[in-house]
Amino acid sequence: MWRKIFTVFNLFLLTILSACADMNGTFSNSNIEPTIVDFNSGGKLLHGYLAKPDGDGPFPVVVYNHGSGSNPIADLDLEKFYTDLGFVIFEPHRTGHGLSADAGIPIVTQQEAIPDGLSGEEFQAAIWDLHQTANDDVIAAIQWLKTQSYVDTSRIVVSGVSYGGIQTVITAEKSDSLGLGIRAFIPFAAGAMSWNPYLEDYLSASVQNAVPPMFFVQAENDYSIEPSKVLGAILESKGTPNGYKIFPPFGTSEEEGHGAFAMTAAGAAIWGPDVVAFLQATGVL
Repeated sequence: MWRKIFTVFNLFLLTILSACADMNGTFSNSNIEPTIVDFNSGGKLLHGYLAKPDGDGPFPVVVYNHGSGSNPIADLDLEKFYTDLGFVIFEPHRTGHGLSADAGIPIVTQQEAIPDGLSGEEFQAAIWDLHQTANDDVIAAIQWLKTQSYVDTSRIVVSGVSYGGIQTVITAEKSDSLGLGIRAFIPFAAGAMSWNPYLEDYLSASVQNAVPPMFFVQAENDYSIEPSKVLGAILESKGTPNGYKIFPPFGTSEEEGHGAFAMTAAGAAIWGPDVVAFLQATGVL
C-alpha cells in the first residue's frame, strides 16, 4: 500500500518538476550536491558522482552511464529528477573519462588508434571489443553499489545516453548471467551517432538476449532513429513492459536531440512521465 501511495505522490511531483524547469532547461532551486565516490575495477581505482535523497534508505537506484565524451560532469538536472523521485543516482566514470581520467585512455582515443586497412566488419568488431572492456567498469560500479547500506538491491535501474546507452544495452544482456539482479534498463539514443549494419547486429543480439525489461528512448531529431526502429521492434516482440518511444524533435539540432534531450530538465519534462510509467510497470516504483 505504501508503495502505491508513494508512486501517486511521485507522479504529482513529476508534474510540478516539469512545470518548474526554467527556460534554460534546468530545474529551479536545485540544491543537489553530489558526492565523489571511489570504486575498484580490475585493480584500477575509478570514481563517480553519487547523489541521494535525505535519510538512510534503502532507496532504489539509477546507475547512469555517460557518453563517449572524455570529460563528463555531474548532471545536476538528472540528479534532481531522480532524487526527487526517491532514487539514489550513481554516475560512474569509466576508465580514462572525467574523474577517472588518470586510470587509462578514453574509449574514443582507443578507437582512433585502431589500425587502418580493416574492413568495416573488422573495424566495428574492434570497437565492440572496446565497449566490452569498458563494460567491466560498469559491472564493477554496480557491484560496488550493491554493497552500500542505503541501496535497495532489489530495485536497481541502469540507464545512459549514446555510448552510455550502448553500455546500458550490454549490461542488460549480461545482467542475469552475472547475477546482477538489475530490475530495468533505460537506454537513450544507443548507437545513434555511429549506427551501421555491424553495430546493428551487435546491439540487436544484445537486446534479444537481455532478460530484464528495457525501455528505449530517443528524440526524432537525433542523429539517427534507426536504433529505435530496429531495437524497438525487437523489444515490442518481447512484450510489455519492454518498449520504446520516439519523441518529437527536441531543440533545433541533432546534438540537442541526442544528448540534451536525455540529460536536461527540459528533456526530462518530456520523457519523464513515460519513464516513470515504465518504472511502475517493472515494480521499481
